[in-house]
Amino acid sequence: MEEDPESRAVTTVNRSSKSPTLEDLGLSHSALAYDHKFVCSPPGLLMFGEIGCGLLVWTLLGGTEYLRVPALGWVMFVSVVCWVLTVCLLLLYLTTAHTKIPQIPWSTLGLCFNSSATVLYLTAAVINATSVPQAIRGRYYYISWITSTVFAFLVVLCYAANSYVSYKSWRSKSEDA
Repeated sequence: MEEDPESRAVTTVNRSSKSPTLEDLGLSHSALAYDHKFVCSPPGLLMFGEIGCGLLVWTLLGGTEYLRVPALGWVMFVSVVCWVLTVCLLLLYLTTAHTKIPQIPWSTLGLCFNSSATVLYLTAAVINATSVPQAIRGRYYYISWITSTVFAFLVVLCYAANSYVSYKSWRSKSEDA
């Protein structure tokens, strides 16, 4: 079987030339990197706890008829907003993108966010706990509301611990200045 001359020329060119680099294609390297140390640090572990337990709070509530008890709307609002913001912060820290924005005082932001989330989640957990007796026993979502209350209090503990860690970080940065 004979090979045509054009395919032989293409094969020769492909073998002799090296692969184009990102710069040849008009692209650049990303300055973002995965911070594997953050994952094992106390703030990282606490953020994973906040995300995991927070996800359980709003999914357990979201799968029920929570709108029949108006106070649970607040619980749902707090859990979803804090969850989304925590995921965004986690992504910023994991990709070290926060180091590319030095204008933001990250230790102060962390302290303010974690402290506010602690207070908001505490109110949501208490409201969740006081709303459970309003549910009719025997309904399929009664257990979901009880479980979401337990996880809401776990999230409060995670945010409170992260507030303490953030306070220590903020305090050490303010003493260095």
